[in-house]
Amino acid sequence: MTDAERAAFWRGKRVLVTGGAGFLGSALCHGLARLGARVTAIDAMMEEGGANIANLEGASVLLVRGDIRDVELHSLCQDVDVLFNMAAQTSHMGGQRDPVADIAINAVAQVRLIQVLREAAPRATVVHASTRQFYGRPLRLPVDELHPVQPPDANGVSKFAGEQYWLLEQRVHGRPVVALRLTNCYGPRLRIRDAKQTFLGIWLRRVLEGETFEVWGGEQLRDLTYVDDVVQAFLLAAEVAPRPEAAGRVFNLGGSAPASLIELAERLIAANGGEGQYVVKSFPADRAPIDIGSYHADDRAFRAATGWTPRVGLDEGLARSLEWYRARLADYT
Repeated sequence: MTDAERAAFWRGKRVLVTGGAGFLGSALCHGLARLGARVTAIDAMMEEGGANIANLEGASVLLVRGDIRDVELHSLCQDVDVLFNMAAQTSHMGGQRDPVADIAINAVAQVRLIQVLREAAPRATVVHASTRQFYGRPLRLPVDELHPVQPPDANGVSKFAGEQYWLLEQRVHGRPVVALRLTNCYGPRLRIRDAKQTFLGIWLRRVLEGETFEVWGGEQLRDLTYVDDVVQAFLLAAEVAPRPEAAGRVFNLGGSAPASLIELAERLIAANGGEGQYVVKSFPADRAPIDIGSYHADDRAFRAATGWTPRVGLDEGLARSLEWYRARLADYT
């Protein structure tokens, strides 16, 4: 699809983005608004989540503050063309501490949204933000979609349930649904005040503030996806979702070639002009049991179905991220 064809496809589309003030949701809102879509974002704006009002600054988007567990959804879903479902409780430790609340957001609220969408927008396309977390500690690398599912924590169990309810909607009701199992995503608008969204967030903050950051373990491999590439993947997923080769499928999404955490730390410092320092530590006792070890995705199925390929390499993405936050640190710490 050319840029002109994409703009024509999205122009005037009614789009709902749950979790739309969060890291990935807001980036998607910006991209959709630029393409001429009519975008509504809904977000509970929970303090412990990734939402930030600054994330939507400059975007022509209607933001509704509300929690999908109890907000009135029918009017928001009425006649939407596409739902990008980004709302979730993402904290691994949060899920361990309060699995009931975790299930309420990641599973029960998903069923509530599904039921409303059946009435208000029965033909809407859905792209569901899922996670590689389901695979747990990999039995083999790279990890493809046929790898056994063995969630390492309560958060993984609840999110897997939510994903499966959406896929069931395609199998039973024929709705175009695609689920993208994401790896570590990073870039502008990521939560950096702490490590609740991803380890890289707190690394970015520490480097920018001239403080030492911690690398837990160090030898684990990770593949990272820059936010602009994630946005492109979601747009492509929505565009191909009605096709037989995509409808009802789960796709892994990878990114840059895998690197160890120590290598990532060194490359982050290099991207900061050589300024920064880190210390290697053992995993904290409460986190060690849910650590997945090394992971990187086999995402050839998604690339074949959509033509997607990441455009922003790791070093460029880290440099872009540092530059973006350097001018906005006060809004994100």
